[in-house]
Amino acid sequence: MNYVTHPLIRPESIEERRYQLAITLRALDANTMVVLPTGLGKTAVALLVAASRLRSHPGKVLMLAPTKPLVEQHLRFFKQFLLFEEGSEPEESDFIMFTGDTPPDKRVEAWEACRICFATPQVIKNDCLAGRYSLSDVVLLVVDECHRAVGNYAYVFIAGHYCTTAKDPLLLAMTASPGGDLEKVQDVCNNLHIAAVETRVETDEDVRPYIHEREIQYIDVYLPEELQAALLSLRRLVESRLAMLAKLDFQVPKPDKLSIKSLNLLNAQIQQRIQSRDPTGFTAASLHAECMKLRHAISLTETQGSEALKLYLDRLSAEGASSTGSKASKRLTNDPIYLGLVEEMSRWSKELHPKVAIACELVQAQLAAHPESRIIVFATYRDTVQTLVDAFSECGIACERFVGQASRDAERGLTQKEQIEILSRFRSGEFRCLIATSVGEEGLDVPSTDMVIFYEAVPSEIRSIQRKGRTGRSG
Repeated sequence: MNYVTHPLIRPESIEERRYQLAITLRALDANTMVVLPTGLGKTAVALLVAASRLRSHPGKVLMLAPTKPLVEQHLRFFKQFLLFEEGSEPEESDFIMFTGDTPPDKRVEAWEACRICFATPQVIKNDCLAGRYSLSDVVLLVVDECHRAVGNYAYVFIAGHYCTTAKDPLLLAMTASPGGDLEKVQDVCNNLHIAAVETRVETDEDVRPYIHEREIQYIDVYLPEELQAALLSLRRLVESRLAMLAKLDFQVPKPDKLSIKSLNLLNAQIQQRIQSRDPTGFTAASLHAECMKLRHAISLTETQGSEALKLYLDRLSAEGASSTGSKASKRLTNDPIYLGLVEEMSRWSKELHPKVAIACELVQAQLAAHPESRIIVFATYRDTVQTLVDAFSECGIACERFVGQASRDAERGLTQKEQIEILSRFRSGEFRCLIATSVGEEGLDVPSTDMVIFYEAVPSEIRSIQRKGRTGRSG
C-alpha cells in the first residue's frame, strides 16, 4: 500500500488514493463542492486540502458539520493524522471544538490560539453576528453535509460572510449527494459560492479499486390476513371522509391514490375556501386532518407492522378522549369502524408483520456465516426501532438502538454523548448490529459494514445514498 507523503500529515497514515489526490488538486484552485458516495473518504480529502492550505498560507482552518457527533468525529480524525510545523506534534490548543455547550468567552479565547476549529454552524453564525471574532484569517472553510445549505440554514450565512471578509478565502463543500434535481444542486452551489464541482461514483475507473462488490437484494413481503383486514377498515374510513369532501364540491383523490402530494393539492383547495371566508372550508380542513391521520395509519400498517399501528392508534385514541383533542381526532376515534378496528387489535398478542422475523433471520444468517460482521438496520420510526431491538434481543442478537436526541412521551432520546459512545462501541465490535433511525445516515463513522438492511423503502435520494454507503467500501 502506498501512503500520502506530506510534511503536515503523519507518515504512513493516510492511504494514497488517486481520486482523492486529483480532487484535492482541483479543490485547491477554487471553491469546490466534492460529491463522493458515503465511505469513499470525503474527510480524507478535507485533511489533504487543509494540510496544503496550512503549509502555503498562514492562518486558520474552520470545519463545519451539522451535529456535535460529526464535529467530534472530524476533530478526532484530524488529531490522528495532522502534524504542524514541518512534522512537529500539534499543541492541544491547535485544535478546538465549538458547539452550543461552549461558553462565548471561552470561544473567543480559544479562537485566538487555534489553528483548526471544528464547529456546528449555528455557533459560528452567532459569533460572527455578535462580532466576537473575525474570519479574516481563515484560509479554508470546510462545509460538511453541504446539501443542507438551503433556505435559512446557517451554512448559507457563514459562506457569504466568509467569502466577503476573509483575506484569502477558499471553501470546500462535501456531500454524498447534493440533491435530487438540478435546481436544488444549483441552489446549494449559489449559496456556498461554489465555482467547481468534483464528482465521483463507484463505477469510476479511479474509484473502483476501493469498492468491494456489493450485492443488493430485494425481498418481497406479504401481509397476513389480520393486517389486510386492518387496511380494509382504514381504507373504508378514508373513503367516507373523501366522500364527505366531494359532497362539499372539492376535487378529491381516489382512495387508492391517497399520496402526500394529492393531500397537499386538496389542502390548497381548502385554504382557498378558508381565505374567501366560506364556512365549508373549516369543515373540510377537519376532514383533511382525518385523512392525513388515516394515511399515516395505512403507511404504518403496510411498512412497519401491527405494533407500530397499535401504538399510533393508542395515541390517537388518547388524543380523541382528551378535552384538548381536535375535532378531527374526536370524530375519527368515535367512528364505529375505527372502534371495531381497535377492538380487533386488542386481540393481537404479538407482532403480525412478517418483516420483523425476516429481518431477524437475515441478521442471524449473516452472523452465523460471518461472526465478525457489522450490520446496520435502518428504520424510519422510533417505535419500529424499539420493536426490532426487542425482537433481535429475544433471538440472542447483540444490538443497540440509535436514535436522535429529542424525547417524546415516555420515550427518551439519546444525548450526543450517548450517541458517540454507542458508535464507539459499535466500531470496537462490542456489539454487531446497530438499529438506527435517519439520525444514523449522515456521517456515521463505521470503517466497514458488511450488511445494511432498509426496513422500508427510502423516499429521499440523499438518504438512500447515505444508507447504501455504509457497506461495500474498502478500509
